[in-house]
Amino acid sequence: MIPIAKPYLIEDDALAAYHTILSGWITQGPRVQEFEEKFAEYTGAKYAVAVSNCTTALHLSMIVAGIGPGDEVICPSMSYIATANSIKYVGANPVFAEVNEFYNLDPADVEKRINHKTKAILLVHQIGMPADIDAFTDLCSKYNLKLIEDAACAAGSVYKDKRIGSHSELVCFSFHPRKIISTGDGGMITTNREDYYSRLKLLRQHGMSVNDRIRHSSDKVIFEDHIEIGYNYRMTDIQASVGIKQLEKLDWIVDQRRIIAMAYHEGLKDIQSITLPHEEEGYFSNYQSYSIYLKEDFPIYRNELMQKLLEKGIATRRGIMNAHRETAYKLLTRKVKLPRSEDLQDRSILLPLYVPMSPQEIDFIIGTLKGLIESNVIHY
Repeated sequence: MIPIAKPYLIEDDALAAYHTILSGWITQGPRVQEFEEKFAEYTGAKYAVAVSNCTTALHLSMIVAGIGPGDEVICPSMSYIATANSIKYVGANPVFAEVNEFYNLDPADVEKRINHKTKAILLVHQIGMPADIDAFTDLCSKYNLKLIEDAACAAGSVYKDKRIGSHSELVCFSFHPRKIISTGDGGMITTNREDYYSRLKLLRQHGMSVNDRIRHSSDKVIFEDHIEIGYNYRMTDIQASVGIKQLEKLDWIVDQRRIIAMAYHEGLKDIQSITLPHEEEGYFSNYQSYSIYLKEDFPIYRNELMQKLLEKGIATRRGIMNAHRETAYKLLTRKVKLPRSEDLQDRSILLPLYVPMSPQEIDFIIGTLKGLIESNVIHY
């Protein structure tokens, strides 16, 4: 079976965790600080704050951005449900907007939904393809809104010669196994604001005024205070030690993923009934996922095609979910109409993409897909 994805973890990642475990410091500590500093340097941001996952990163970003009960935050429905959930966590309401053909928010549709309750735009870089940050920065400036980036899938992606993570005040990353680099689970927030940085560090550790590392290394007795209600959103040093090693390989991993994506481009470019991913000038994707869109004249039902590919030993996934179609949001979004988002979900398939994939595996996927189309086994 060729899986849809798998993390690229090798011996040096395992050894990093091993040595950290033997060091005796396994919770948030020196390795977390090192990972934060190196991640900030990599992205070009001034600061980085490690947390337990990207969902908690989004939650804390909502808090420091001042989003609260009754506020509205515009975001795509076409994203993993954690995007919308993070808005609900602070008592605010997600306002779902339409996406463009690249699976990212449509600036024109977003502007139509801005009103006096709107406090922020939550911009997602879907499947690693950068969104139009400049357009949303302009919108936020025009209407005095906060911009938060959900960059769960975008580590290593580049927008207009700057890595994702350095453009906005709050950018949130994921290190889940489906992402480009992984710490098992984990997240990171990058920011250029010192006040956000200081408060994020408080919030992730119960609002504690002095962290464990400083307290344990002090030659004087220190009693911590808990300055505000916080959370247990810490990353462990075990995870961070793996993250440090993963970060060293990030650019190489992105290069390898792009080689696979280009092979798909070349192998599938002549199939007229599908649309392939496309990078506009100034956009550089890490190809966290490779999504193909099946046009109306595609000869096979999407779900049946997925089943046929599975029977051939190729795992796929449906198009990116729409949160407003999930049970948790249906009662809240009965009047929401997002035809493009729904169509992209219903007519898209994610193909396997991970490092390392052999040329034989890539050729097998391309050949099998072409064969199923040419055999026209299932008709509308």
